[in-house]
Amino acid sequence: MSLLETAQSLFAWPGWLLALPLPWLARRLLPPDEAQGAALRIPLDERIHALAHTGSGRAQAGETLKWLAWALLCIAAARPQQLGDPVQPPTQGRELLLALDLSGSMSEPDMALGGQPVDRLTAAKAVISDFLDRREGDRVGLLVFGRRAYMLSPMTPDRQSVREQLADSVAGLAGQETAIGDALGLAVKRLSDQRSPQRVVVLLTDGVNTAGALEPVRAAELARDAGVRVHTIAFGGDGSLSLFGFQLPMPGAGDDIDETTLRTIAARTGGRFFRARDTAELAQIYAEIDRLEPVRRPGPAVRPKIERYPWPLAAALACGLLALVWPRGRPA
Repeated sequence: MSLLETAQSLFAWPGWLLALPLPWLARRLLPPDEAQGAALRIPLDERIHALAHTGSGRAQAGETLKWLAWALLCIAAARPQQLGDPVQPPTQGRELLLALDLSGSMSEPDMALGGQPVDRLTAAKAVISDFLDRREGDRVGLLVFGRRAYMLSPMTPDRQSVREQLADSVAGLAGQETAIGDALGLAVKRLSDQRSPQRVVVLLTDGVNTAGALEPVRAAELARDAGVRVHTIAFGGDGSLSLFGFQLPMPGAGDDIDETTLRTIAARTGGRFFRARDTAELAQIYAEIDRLEPVRRPGPAVRPKIERYPWPLAAALACGLLALVWPRGRPA
């Protein structure tokens, strides 16, 4: 590393160091003071010579203090800096709102989990809980809807609290019907209060909009205008349950899902539509959403610069004051 690079790494304004020789140059280049002409010289004995030498030494010490004060002032003006300990920037993620259908149809046992038949909501909970484990750095909220829509968990970085609220959810908690439009409208309202430019809704439902005051397509337009991206998931079996390789018919489990409306919602907000007919497909969908909405990782570690100019500035002040009060001695 060159001398210039070293100076630039130690000082913010290294150019001020060029002012160090200015007093010496001024003394060399400016004409001498005529008042300091030759004086009458008389013979001096050894005692007077000793006193003269003592006075000259004191004057030299005072002059040294002045030079030191000037040098310290130049160093302070150059702003010496010290590199601090490495600091990792905080992780910044998305505002991610999970909208989960809790209508009565989510209790249909047409899914399998671990080789055992389970209802749709149980399967969805298992997959969403695993999804939450991978969203470190996001602020996550949980919205549930049936006949009405409710924010079960506000936007928070505490994923464990969201997971606990998810575990306590039961089908029919918000009513037996499905208000997709109201759910999306409430999601947009809650995300509009957030400052992050990355605001995403993942809406999972197994039915058709049968309740609520807001039409789903109109809610999608509101989301688009608010800059909220919506991924929609149509979740439900095809009227049978696969168990140990056998397809068992499930009466009433093949209810229609309004895929057309869900596709429209995703398309108008810049999101994606997904169709999941079993737990494995649902897990793959949330893995795909992980890829589409990656968590922002921390940037490279940085070392902050700590200002150290107060130290040479204080030392320069001390040297200057000491030079003023320093005994000058007797002139030779």
